[in-house]
Amino acid sequence: MEINGRTKILGVIGNPIEHTLSPIIHNTLCRILGIDAVYVPIHVESDIITAVKGLAESGVYGLNITVPYKQDVMSVLSSVDDEAAEIGAVNTLVRSNGGYRGYNTDMPGLKRALKVKGIDLEGKKAIILGAGGAARAVSIMLKNSGVSKIFLINRSFDKAQAIANENELITPVAVEDYNLIPDDKYVMFQCTSLGLKEGDGRLIEDDNFYKMAEYGYDLIYNPAVTPFLSTLDKLGIRNDNGLTMLLYQAIIAFEMWFGVKITQENADFVYAELCKKIYGENIVLVGYMGSGKTSVGKALAEKRQMNFIDLDEYIVEKEGRSINDMFVYESEEYFRNVEAKAIKELMTLTNTVISTGGGAVLRKVNRDNLKEMGKIIYLKADVDTLVERVKGDESRPLLKAETEEELRKQISTMLDFRNPYYEFFADQVIYTDRLTPSEIAEIID
Repeated sequence: MEINGRTKILGVIGNPIEHTLSPIIHNTLCRILGIDAVYVPIHVESDIITAVKGLAESGVYGLNITVPYKQDVMSVLSSVDDEAAEIGAVNTLVRSNGGYRGYNTDMPGLKRALKVKGIDLEGKKAIILGAGGAARAVSIMLKNSGVSKIFLINRSFDKAQAIANENELITPVAVEDYNLIPDDKYVMFQCTSLGLKEGDGRLIEDDNFYKMAEYGYDLIYNPAVTPFLSTLDKLGIRNDNGLTMLLYQAIIAFEMWFGVKITQENADFVYAELCKKIYGENIVLVGYMGSGKTSVGKALAEKRQMNFIDLDEYIVEKEGRSINDMFVYESEEYFRNVEAKAIKELMTLTNTVISTGGGAVLRKVNRDNLKEMGKIIYLKADVDTLVERVKGDESRPLLKAETEEELRKQISTMLDFRNPYYEFFADQVIYTDRLTPSEIAEIID
């Protein structure tokens, strides 16, 4: 979108501010919604009061505030929202009365992230790990959301007690007394810095404690998996990291500025863009049956320390039956619908090699979604190679031939039809006939 004299200016103020992810969120939203606005980082060395006054006079449409100015900025605002005043920090400025009104969208963002995951806090019991500013803000959000009881655990009992003095729902607990918490089910929030550094442990080194979580949320989002989240994964307990809170606090601010409602589809799209930026892009392998997508995918994932998913195996696990059975007892159309749904489900993957089924490219919606997922690599092989690789394999429902010559004709006909789809949207084409999976992995860009 071209910037001109009518383009609205948005920004985020902080120090440091160079590595902020907010421009990705807001500029992506402006682009997909067709809003003529641009969002930029604004470095303010120290004088936040003068900076905000100047930006207000300059007509800047909306602002976010990050460290270290979330408290200091409040003195220059025309008004402050009640929840932001209770938390004692502002992160979003909306134009009002010639200046700005201050809001805190961090906690509404966290609440919305939980709601999207199906977590209703009303009547729940909660455990908070940590007693810093983030833990205090979470405790206020929980109280305002109808939680019935909060246990707040911290190494320094005095800090836990100080937060408890402001919130009648909180029982402060010293780390060494964690086993005094009644055995029950809790929504658990990890609000310490543990997990930011390699080698960090957990606030409580007892797996039995974490078994009390019905759901866990770590406010840290980089790295994607902290010791807290890794423990919950191991125990089979649903969990999430703080990237969803970052996303939805920004979305709420955007909705305030422009009076719009961001759909879940658009929110998911922006989340995928964030994931690519932070955690790394995916590599999507396409090609005909027998072209080597699975073996190359595993070799590539090992070489680059990426995750690996075989789309067909993912579908089989979800459906609880083979692809052949889906063709026989349902139809190819049924399978293609399941395949399209699976691709949609996997769009938030990051740092993953995805091996697709040979026909995944036939639907435009799949091609569009796969393109959004990452770089497309077409693994190409000639008919003779493909015949050698797939003959005798009875698990492939579209290849049912009595003779090798009949199989060759089937493959040749299907390739003539599919090749344009493979080649049209591939970022790189690799001929696999005389190369090993490891050799192919080496030449993928």
